[in-house]
Amino acid sequence: MAEAHQAVAFQFTVTPDGIDLQLSHEALKQVYLSGLRSWKKRFARFKNSVITGVYPASPSSWLFVVITIVAAMYTRVDPSLGLIGKIKEHLPVSAYLSHQGQNIVSALLFSTILWLALIMTMRYILKQLLSYHGWMYEQHGRMSATTKLWLTLVKIFSGRKPMLYSYQASLPHLPVPHVKDTLARYLESVRPLMNDEEFKRMTGLAKDFEVKLAPRLQWYLKLKSLWASNYVSDWWEEYIYLRGRSPLMVNSNYYAMDFLYVTPTPIQAARAGNIVHAILLYRRKLSREELKPSRVPGSIVPLCSSQWERSFNTTRIPGAETDTIQHYQDSKHIVVYHKGRFFRVWVYHGGRLLKPKELELQFQRILADESPPVPGEMKLAALTAGNRTSWAKARKAYFRNGKNGQSLELVDKAAFFVTLDDSEQGLHHEDPVNSLDAYAKSLLHGKCYDRLVSGQ
Repeated sequence: MAEAHQAVAFQFTVTPDGIDLQLSHEALKQVYLSGLRSWKKRFARFKNSVITGVYPASPSSWLFVVITIVAAMYTRVDPSLGLIGKIKEHLPVSAYLSHQGQNIVSALLFSTILWLALIMTMRYILKQLLSYHGWMYEQHGRMSATTKLWLTLVKIFSGRKPMLYSYQASLPHLPVPHVKDTLARYLESVRPLMNDEEFKRMTGLAKDFEVKLAPRLQWYLKLKSLWASNYVSDWWEEYIYLRGRSPLMVNSNYYAMDFLYVTPTPIQAARAGNIVHAILLYRRKLSREELKPSRVPGSIVPLCSSQWERSFNTTRIPGAETDTIQHYQDSKHIVVYHKGRFFRVWVYHGGRLLKPKELELQFQRILADESPPVPGEMKLAALTAGNRTSWAKARKAYFRNGKNGQSLELVDKAAFFVTLDDSEQGLHHEDPVNSLDAYAKSLLHGKCYDRLVSGQ
């Protein structure tokens, strides 16, 4: 794997006079800035976890509650109904804690408990409000008084400026459906696929399942639903999604188009630089949880946002029987493929994100590089497009260690994968149908060996 940027922090040579150590101040500076950026991200992540943890309240509301309680005490009004006095009785008496200090500490403790209780109450009320589904059945353009009242209450208890994961603790649990309803829907769905005799036999099996096995399985599901917000998501991911052995390409991966009728620039490197920079800005917003929470389109009803975290810095490691998801907290490089060669491209320098022009220069160097791929490199990515078990065996046999293992580790830890095509794709007005068909195929699977299928 070639690299568009490399730095060595120090070099040393052994001479008869001893060890000659040479330090690279620029490299050490980059190491310092990289560490500083990492700590900033950790602090931002901690701050966001605090803000999300007290939602729908805000951290500043704690200060408001404390000031209110303390002010009431100084006016000789006990808003705690004697609880502050009870707390004061259990505080140790020492030379460092006067009688006045005990009053303040007692008030702070009571205010904090009251604040947390209010948060839990608001969160519970919001969860109950979001369990209402009547809005889904309203006639278009008309809204009942019940739904209007519900809408007002949701806005009141939703707080101000929610972050990406603010609603996670307030989302209602996925309800476990009744066995009879599930069996009825199942029989209705298979009826067109069976003749009368087959359907009669299936109906008998369904009734037998309902009487013998279903009650115990239903009890397990209800038990799990008490402590899991979604009783099926982790099982579905582990036993259905990750254990699927069919190729991810076409079956699992998706694609999206950018501009179709407008070409911002005919320069491939410039377009790649702008797109990559925009994606990295989006990733930064996602990391800082600055994106708005997912909602049902056209409504204020929030959706689960837990999967957003895996949009970047995530890879799916193949296994013989089941795959595993590997997510990294951060990644400072992307991997670029062009004419059978893989490049690692740094997207940060000096602790800052590279600008589109700086990214363009790196992409232009890759496009201008005429060096041939090393033996076996050109169609290497085709392994990731095949059966998952076959890819797992090849990965274990040839990419466990050495240079191959190091290169694959860099690919796994990349923020995302970029392919610089060597053929033009897009809408051609003289033949729109075939050109769009070719464009969609290129986005979905390309040549099968120039798309790295390692994500979700």
